[in-house]
Amino acid sequence: MILSSISDIIRIVTTSTADIHVQAAWADITTAAFTPGRTNTVIVTAVTTTIVAAPAASTQRQVKRAMISNRHASAANTVSVQHFDGTTSVTVFSRTLLAGESIEFDSTGWTVLNAGGSVVAAGISGPVDVQVFTAAGAGTWTKPTGFTPSFVEVIMFGAGGGGGAGASLATAVVAKGGGGGGGGAYNRRTFRASDLGATESLNVGAGGTAGAASVAGAAGGNGGIGGNTTFGTTVLIGAYGGGGGIGGAISAAATGGGGGGGTGSPGAVGTPGAGGLPGVPVNTGSSGGTGSTGTSSAITTHNAEMGGGGGGGGAATPTSSVGGSSIYGGGGGGCGGHHNATPAIVAGAAGGASNSASAAGGGAVGTDGAAPTAGGAGSNGHSGRGGQGGGGGGTTVTAGVAGAAGGAGGSHGGGGGGGGVGQNPGLGGPGGIGGAGAIYVFTW
Repeated sequence: MILSSISDIIRIVTTSTADIHVQAAWADITTAAFTPGRTNTVIVTAVTTTIVAAPAASTQRQVKRAMISNRHASAANTVSVQHFDGTTSVTVFSRTLLAGESIEFDSTGWTVLNAGGSVVAAGISGPVDVQVFTAAGAGTWTKPTGFTPSFVEVIMFGAGGGGGAGASLATAVVAKGGGGGGGGAYNRRTFRASDLGATESLNVGAGGTAGAASVAGAAGGNGGIGGNTTFGTTVLIGAYGGGGGIGGAISAAATGGGGGGGTGSPGAVGTPGAGGLPGVPVNTGSSGGTGSTGTSSAITTHNAEMGGGGGGGGAATPTSSVGGSSIYGGGGGGCGGHHNATPAIVAGAAGGASNSASAAGGGAVGTDGAAPTAGGAGSNGHSGRGGQGGGGGGTTVTAGVAGAAGGAGGSHGGGGGGGGVGQNPGLGGPGGIGGAGAIYVFTW
C-alpha cells in the first residue's frame, strides 16, 4: 500500500468493543533518504482509527507490513481496512475476526491467522453466491451479476421413496408389514461459469407418496417412487428418486423394499426393487451413482455410496430388514412389523442412515403391542449428506387395533418406513412419506 500525498492515510473501522491490537511498519522514501517507521495502536471501542498517518510533503510512504489482531477473550470484531485520500475512502480488506484471530499484510497480500498462528485463508477472498432450493417442484437458478463468476458447483439429492402400508388380517395366517422406500441419490458437479446460461431450469423431486392402508382384511398399498431432482438446460444432471416399498401382503409373500435412486435412473418399487442406474445393482454395497437393491429378506448389506440406500423388506417367513444406508445419498426406510401364522408379533426394523456404510442408524422402529407406535422419522440431511430413512411402524395382534404408520424419510432423500400390520377390523398402518430432494448451487 502506497501513501503518496499529505492527505493519504490508512485507517481501520471497528464494529465492537473487542480489543484490537495493531502494529504497522513502513518506509518513507525521498530522493535523498530511506527512513523506516512504525506505530503500535490499541483500539477498544467501535471507532474509525488511523493506523498509518500521511507522509510529509515530497515523500512516498510505503506500508511494508501490518498486523491486526483481535485480543479479546471471546468476542468477535468486524474490521475494515481503508485507504483514505482526504476525500474518498476505499475498503481494501474486511473480515470478522474471531477471538484470537489476526490478519497480516505484507508484500504477498493479506493472510488470515487463527488463534494458534496457523493460516486460515490467504489473499482477499472473492465474492461467493449461494442459492438453495428445497421446495419440491420447478425453479430457476440465476447466474449472479454482482461479480464475474468463474466456477459453479451443484450439489443435489433425489427424493426418497414412500413406504408401503401394512396389511390387515386376523386369521392364523401370515400377514406382512409394508416395505421401506429407497433413498434418493446424491450427485455433485462443478462447471466453468461460462458453460452455463444466465439462467438454468431445475426441479426438486417431491417425496414419494406414502402407501395407503386398504380396507379391513386386505393387503396394504404400495409406496410411491420419489421424484427426480434435475439441474440445467444448457447442461443436464440428475439425482434420481428412490423406489417405493411394496404394500404388505395377507399371505407368506415376500415384502420388497424399494430400490435406491441412482445418478442415471430412479429406483424401482419393491419386489424387491432394483436400484437405480448406472451400474449393476447388488445387495453387497453399491458403487458411486448406483442405488442399492431393496431387500426381501433380512440382510444388512444393502448400502450405497452416491446412490440411495435400499429399502428394508421382509422374507416370506416373517423377518424384517433394516433400511440400507448411503455414504452421500439418502437412507432407505425400514420394514414395518408383521404377524406370523400363530398369529404372533414379528417386529419391524429401523431406517437406514446417511454418511454411513453400515445399514440402520436412521429412524427408530415403532413399538408393538396393544397400542403400537409409529416408526421414528429420519433426520434431515444438509449439503454434505442425504436424509435418513424412516423406521418401520409397530404391529399388533390385539383385536380391532390398527397397525402403526411408518416414519417419514428425512429431507434430502430419506426413504419412508413401512407400516405395521393391523388386526382386522383394524387397518394396517400407512407407510411413511419419502423425504423431498434438494439442490445447492455455489458460485464463485
